[in-house]
Parts: sequence; structure tokens; C-alpha cells
Amino acid sequence: MLTRRTGFAAGTEGGTALAEPLALQLKSLGLYVIAERYQEMADEALKAKSPYTHYLAGLVNAQLAARMDRSFRERLTRARFPAIKTLESFDFTFQPGLDERQMRSLAELHFLDATENVLLVGPPGVGKTHLAIALGVKACAARKRVAFYPAMDLLDQFLLYQAAGVLPAKLAELARLNLLIVDELGYLSLDSHRANLFFQIVSRLYEKGSIILTTNRRFESWAETFAGDAVIAAAVLDRLLHHRHLIAINGPSYRTPDLTGPAEEE
Repeated sequence: MLTRRTGFAAGTEGGTALAEPLALQLKSLGLYVIAERYQEMADEALKAKSPYTHYLAGLVNAQLAARMDRSFRERLTRARFPAIKTLESFDFTFQPGLDERQMRSLAELHFLDATENVLLVGPPGVGKTHLAIALGVKACAARKRVAFYPAMDLLDQFLLYQAAGVLPAKLAELARLNLLIVDELGYLSLDSHRANLFFQIVSRLYEKGSIILTTNRRFESWAETFAGDAVIAAAVLDRLLHHRHLIAINGPSYRTPDLTGPAEEE
């Protein structure tokens, strides 16, 4: 058990003398949380008469928790979500047609291990983006590499990469993601350049990483989205739908709850 002979306890002779050098040594090793908390936790361990191993384990756990929290925040920042949404804050009672059990099962992230896609299809305002972000946040918490893009922003960015001659390198970088979230595909039609780029992006991630896609377009109308090119539309759908979870939401809009209607093109 811890005793006052350890010199860790505050107020003991020699404890103060040891504290500053020890704190500096811990900080030089990057163990800032242990440096800040070892004295406080030693006092608590002395009062509880805890074994040395329990005291040490508590310090290490505190350091690991802080590191994981920092890593989580960094992953959220790199993902570039427009806002942080969680599954817990989603009102499933507002969308009774949505299978809550299916969403909670997806939140266990087995679809990432299987490199499966998730397609959220429905009219504006039904919560597609909220659900996509919520799954992305879960993935960040699980230490996965995640990126969120509105569809047109993604394609505009990759057009710039193409013009700069760095498209192959950027596609390879994108393929290292565990999860790419593409939001609002279909709100604007794509020209032939963007349609071709989207095909390349989906092809690069096919069976290597997962895609979460939100769209207001029924699949039979995707040729119109892809510059009228039924061949590219079919090729994209073939890859997206091969290993997928399809979530169709046809309930009321959260933004305009007094208006309802089926999923339809805009």
C-alpha cells in the first residue's frame, strides 16, 4: 500500500522537494496529465490505502483518456463536419418510418470493417445529413479516418487538383480514408467533368473504404444528375450498391414540419 514514505503525498517532508523535478521529468516525457495529477491522486490513494499498482493504473488511465480525447477532437477537426450531430440527439419519433434499430446497428460500425456503403435517400429536411454526420462522429470516436464533403465542394476541389496535375496523388490520399461522407448529391446536376471525377472517386474507394451518401434523387433518375450520361450513372450505382445499406426516409421535414411529400428531384 501507499505510505507517506513514498514522498508523493502533499505536506510530507521531502514531498515538495521531489515534486518539482518529478513534474519536469514527466513533462519532458510528454506525460502532462500525470505531471498535473500525480500528487492529487497520490493523496487520494493514501486516504483509500490503495495498492501501488492501483495508483499507477489510475495515473496511466488518466493519461490515456486525455490522449484519446485529444485524438478524437483532432479527428473531428480533420473530418470538417459542418456541425456536430449525434445519433442520441436524433428524434426518431419524428420519423416513424425510419428503422431505429437499423441505424443503431450501423452505429456499431461493422459496415466500416466490411467496407460497405450507406445510402440515405429522401426529400430535403428529413434528417439525412444529421444521420450521416452522427455515423461519422461515431467513426471518429473509433479512431477511423473520416472526411465530410458537400458533393459539389468535393468535386470542385478535385477539379482544382486535376487542373494542378495532382489528381492521382489526391485520389490515392482519398483512398486511405476509412469513411468518406458525400452530402447532398443530386441537388445540382453535374457536368461531364464532375460526373467523371465522381466516378473516379467512387471507384478508388470501392471495396477499400466506405462511403456514406445522402441524396434526394431516386436511383432511376441518376442519369439526369450525371450530365445525362446513363453509362456513368450506372457504373457509379453499380459500385455504390454492390455492398450497401439503403436507408429510405419519406417522412416530414424537420425544417418545415407542416409540409410533407415523397422523395423527389429538385
